[in-house]
Amino acid sequence: MSAPLSSSRPMQRHFSMIRGFHLADFFTLGNAACGVGLVLLAMAYVASGDIRHFYAAAVLAPAAFVLDIFDGRIARWRQTHSALGRELDSLADVISFGVAPAALGWAAGMRGGWDAVLLLYFVCCGVSRLARYNVTAEALSEGGDKVRYFEGTPIPTSVVLVGLLALAAWQARLGDALWGGSWMLGPWELHAFTLLYAISGTLMISKTLRIPKF
Repeated sequence: MSAPLSSSRPMQRHFSMIRGFHLADFFTLGNAACGVGLVLLAMAYVASGDIRHFYAAAVLAPAAFVLDIFDGRIARWRQTHSALGRELDSLADVISFGVAPAALGWAAGMRGGWDAVLLLYFVCCGVSRLARYNVTAEALSEGGDKVRYFEGTPIPTSVVLVGLLALAAWQARLGDALWGGSWMLGPWELHAFTLLYAISGTLMISKTLRIPKF
């Protein structure tokens, strides 16, 4: 006895969506998976205090960066640019280079009230940066297939922040020993290191900073 037609339609739509993915999109999903893994390992470090969790989290940031590079190059090589691929790339980048570095910063000891505000600011800047890029990419490409320059720093540059945190961990400078120390400003604590997140976020949304895209 055959299955009712109505019950088969969701399955058909599911396989249709999978067929809509290109090779580059699976690299993009790998990028997103690295970002989620980083967040989970950052939480594991907070829960256990095992520095190996912190190192493993930090390693996933450059892994996401490499996958982010490859997905673009594969898409250009196979000429499979699509609206789906662009949206996937932005969503993955928000996780891997926005939320994940902020989570690792929190795990590293930036847990004061002002720290939270600046980490939120950093993530919001990253989201805004990607949204602006998506709506202006066609204009910035000037009729070509490739954007000639970035307005503001690309969000994957936040991998530098993760690298600095990994170095701080290597030097046993996490928590209260975090570089730059901390201050009490009014009712809340601010760690000096969090200012780097604020600077990174501000550079992302800058409209005057133009960086050539190679």
